Amino acid sequence: MNISILYVVCGSEDEARRIGRALVEARLAACCNAIPGMESVYRWEGAVHTARETVLIVKTRTAHIGAATDMIKTLHSYKMPCVLPLAVREGGNSDYSTWIEAETA
Repeated sequence: MNISILYVVCGSEDEARRIGRALVEARLAACCNAIPGMESVYRWEGAVHTARETVLIVKTRTAHIGAATDMIKTLHSYKMPCVLPLAVREGGNSDYSTWIEAETA
């Protein structure tokens, strides 16, 4: 299977929507889901922080991970955005996987 999921954390719902739309328009993603209301606790530059963020789930071809990551980094407000690829190994709805491949061709 040539499908991957990118787990991306955005600073706001608007940012997640803007990045998701740009990825779909560029055919680097078939679909993106913005999930608002996440609270993160993290260490940054020597201090512990808490922030409200939005998760962006990006459904794409594995071959597009590099280009999608580059676009996310360009459009993102963070210096070092979280972009983590998760490979889809097997199973799931094969019709949906075929749709992802068609929309990102």
